Amino acid sequence: METNVRPEKIRELRARMQALGLEEKDIVEKFVRSRGRGGQKVNKTSSCVYLRHVPTGIEVKCSEGRSQSINRFFARRRLVEKLERLLLGAESPSERERMKTRKQKLRRMRRKRRASLVEGSNNP
Repeated sequence: METNVRPEKIRELRARMQALGLEEKDIVEKFVRSRGRGGQKVNKTSSCVYLRHVPTGIEVKCSEGRSQSINRFFARRRLVEKLERLLLGAESPSERERMKTRKQKLRRMRRKRRASLVEGSNNP
């Protein structure tokens, strides 16, 4: 996979794929035309990447960047995240990160609520 992505990120992605048992031969890859911003460039080139993992049937479509090579990397990363969520459930890295953020937001909301209650009781 030749991309404009740093080699260490590619190594990390390949390691995650290997840990899940995800092989390139199980992935169907298609290139389609993107939509949205980008003007003539996106209208002329097939830079959007569509991936389908045949054994599970999981599909991913990615057109984050204007470059096909970058979109190939992002699509594979999304596919790995979806597979991790499917196989590992709450133990997947993306799910743990989501729960961590959720807890932080809940803590902030509680603090804010307490502060507003204290403020309200001080003002007669």
